[in-house]
Amino acid sequence: MNVFENRTIVLGVTGSIAAYKAADLCSRLVKRGAKVRTVMTANACKFVSPLTFQAISQNPVATDMFSQPDVWEMEHISLADAADLVIIAPATANIIAKTAVGIADDLLTTTLLAVRCPVLVAPAMNPRMYLHPATQENIRRLKARGVQVMQPGEGRTACGDIGPGRMPEPEEILSAAEALLARQEDLSGWRLLVTAGPTRQWIDPVRFVSNPSTGKMGYAIAEAAVSRGAEVVLVSGPTFLDAPAGVDLRRVETTYELLDAAVEAFEHCDAAICAAAPADHAPQTVAQSKIKRETNSNTTGSVLELKLYPTPDVAAELGRRKSSRVLVVFAAETEDLIENAIRKMQTKNADMVVANDVTSPGSGFGADTNQVCLICADGSVEQLPLMSKSALAHEILNRIVPLLQKRRPRKTFKE
Repeated sequence: MNVFENRTIVLGVTGSIAAYKAADLCSRLVKRGAKVRTVMTANACKFVSPLTFQAISQNPVATDMFSQPDVWEMEHISLADAADLVIIAPATANIIAKTAVGIADDLLTTTLLAVRCPVLVAPAMNPRMYLHPATQENIRRLKARGVQVMQPGEGRTACGDIGPGRMPEPEEILSAAEALLARQEDLSGWRLLVTAGPTRQWIDPVRFVSNPSTGKMGYAIAEAAVSRGAEVVLVSGPTFLDAPAGVDLRRVETTYELLDAAVEAFEHCDAAICAAAPADHAPQTVAQSKIKRETNSNTTGSVLELKLYPTPDVAAELGRRKSSRVLVVFAAETEDLIENAIRKMQTKNADMVVANDVTSPGSGFGADTNQVCLICADGSVEQLPLMSKSALAHEILNRIVPLLQKRRPRKTFKE
């Protein structure tokens, strides 16, 4: 299958001597059926003429935020909306730094802030610039946000220095781009259940037992799965997040409602990813009116005794019902991370546990990042670095795809 056919590729070309290689890359993309829209920085135009890319792609080349188009549109937004993939080749230290911190001072950088598709970066610079701690930190930032940054080639660079910094060859970039585009559809034909957010067990009409979960991780997984072609049922506890486009959102409040909704949805799904944080205990009785603070002349307040009992174990119930389906569960731990995660995998009959120490910086509830350990039923244990929850979502899905391929045939759902 030719994944480039009729796909729109935005090719960002920046100010490097390697810009001439970008013309070769543009040609290869066009030959594979891609619609290439080239964006060149001012410095890139000093190395290669925009006319070169226009002739190869048969499309206008964008170079200026304030040029007058034939048809009025916000060009950086229209480019971002059209793109199936953005490739920055060559990517200088300057463009990497700007993108890492969100600077938007020309057409290419503003487009990069607006895109929602995958981004592939092919670095090209002096070896000392590439190895500088600032550049390495910027690359780590991009990777943490889910941007794919290629390893540059090694050897003699244009300035005469030897080391890492040569732009990857066009054929290498083409292969990396092909893999990214293929990944976008690798969940097509499967339906996934994702649970997200906290649940609430009410004490009285104004108080409840819950936890600090925001739902960010589960929502990131649902969004990533849709982007890769899956049909997604998102069962969500109370959050302030907007549902990702394309998901079948089913809102719940209590753990009991989460159980019912998850069990019902799982019957029609190929895999479940339990990222929700259900309240594990509920009050034995729920007051029908607000419990008042009782005071008298001898004390500042009475002691309120709250008796709790366990709520249903949603993940374990799905594990009992899973048959040939795939089950992934999360384990938020404060100690003995690996031991507790392995125990959870066994008791839930899960295929994989995503375990994180919520006391670690950047890994707790509400953070935009996460650092997890992936533990699989085959005994493998993989520690991932700190990354954005969006990037982690794709890492988790990357490991679910092979499990689905082994167990569940693709299908088209018509219900």
